[in-house]
Amino acid sequence: MKQIVAIVKPFLAERVVASITGKAVEEISIREVKGYGRQKNYLDQYGENEYSLAFVPKVEISIWVQDEQVEGVIEQIVAVSRTGRLGDGKIMVLPVVEPIEF
Repeated sequence: MKQIVAIVKPFLAERVVASITGKAVEEISIREVKGYGRQKNYLDQYGENEYSLAFVPKVEISIWVQDEQVEGVIEQIVAVSRTGRLGDGKIMVLPVVEPIEF
């Protein structure tokens, strides 16, 4: 089993979730997050004023799937969330050692 963590722009989150619900997904968790990546240079142009520590709003979608579903889910996420602009998002795939249900 793997955990796919997709960090996307907020207006794309519902589209991503809707596109993967048809796949064999075990579980989905969604969180609002803030941060910056390559946009840092854009934020640095503000220098020492109030905007210099601004973070960009994002949505983190955690998806747990069986190993054989990983590539299909990733392809679907990229297909619906890539706009071609800076800061579209990130996808990380993590191994799940032992899921414990209670």
